[in-house]
Amino acid sequence: MEKWNQTSDDFILLGLLPPNQKGLLLLLLIISVFVLACLGNSGMTALIFLDPRLHTPMYFLLSQLSLMDLMYISSTVPKMAINFLSGQKSISFLGCGVQSFFFLTMACSEGLLLASMAYDRFVAICHPLHYPIRMSKMKCVKMILGSWTLGSINSLAHTVYALHLPYCRSRAINHFFCDVPAMLPLACVDTWDYEYMVFVSTSLFLLLPFLGITASYGRVLFAVFHMRSKEGRKKAFTTCSTHLTVVTFYYAPFVYTYLRPRSLRSPAEDKILAVFYTILTPMLNPIIYSLRNKEVLGAMRRVCGMFSKKK
Repeated sequence: MEKWNQTSDDFILLGLLPPNQKGLLLLLLIISVFVLACLGNSGMTALIFLDPRLHTPMYFLLSQLSLMDLMYISSTVPKMAINFLSGQKSISFLGCGVQSFFFLTMACSEGLLLASMAYDRFVAICHPLHYPIRMSKMKCVKMILGSWTLGSINSLAHTVYALHLPYCRSRAINHFFCDVPAMLPLACVDTWDYEYMVFVSTSLFLLLPFLGITASYGRVLFAVFHMRSKEGRKKAFTTCSTHLTVVTFYYAPFVYTYLRPRSLRSPAEDKILAVFYTILTPMLNPIIYSLRNKEVLGAMRRVCGMFSKKK
C-alpha cells in the first residue's frame, strides 16, 4: 500500500459493499434503484416538457429537481458498480475531482432549489392574487439559474481546495465516492480551518434553506387550516405534504452528516446516511411527486394518449 501511495496520484475508494455474495446482491438492488431513478427522473422531465398544462413555475422547478437527481445519482452509482464488478477500487485524481465537483454541485443546488419550491407554494397558497407577479416566469428562471450557479461556484471552490491538499498518508478514501470530508483525514496538514469553512458552507447551502422551508410551510399549513373550501384545503395539504416528505428525506441525513464535528462521525455511519441522499432520494422523488399529484397523473394519461393516437 505504501509503495502504491508513493508512485500514483490515484485514490482508492474503499466502497460501501462487502466483496462477497451478499455485496453482489446489494449491488444488484442498488443498480435496480439506479435504473428506476433514471427512468423516473428522465420521464418526469420529459413529461413536464411535453405537456403544456405543466408549463408553470412549480413544474419548471420540479423538472430541474428531476434533472439534478438524475445527475446526482449518476455521479456516484456507476463508478461504485464498476469498481465492485471489476475488483478495482482506484479512481484517478482527475476522476475524483470531477466526481466531487458534480456531487457537491447537485447537493448545494438541490438544497437551494427545494427552498425555491417551498417559496413557490408559500406564495401560491398564502398570496394567490400576487402569484403571477411574485412567481413570474422570469423570476422562476432566475431562481433556477441562481441555484445552479451558486451550487457550481461553491462546489468548484471546495473541489479545487481539497485536491490541492498534500496527501502524504494513505490515499484510501473510506467511502464509496470522493466525498470531501472523507478525504480530509488523509491530508498531512492541519485541516481544522477548512473544516470550519465546510461547516459554514453547509449552514449556508443546507441549514439556512431548510429553516426557510420550515418557516414557509409553517405559514402554509396555518393558511391551509383556515381555508373554507374542503377541496382547496385537501389539494393544498396534499401538495405541501408531498414537498415536506421530499425535504425530510433529503435534508435530515445531509445536515446530520455534515454539521457534526469529525470526532463524532464514523465512516460506516456516514456511508449509510449517504445512501439516503445520493441513492434513495433521487429514486423516491419522482415516485412521490407522481403518485400523489393528480396533475402529473393526468399529464401522464394525456401524453400516453397522444402517442397512442400517433400509432
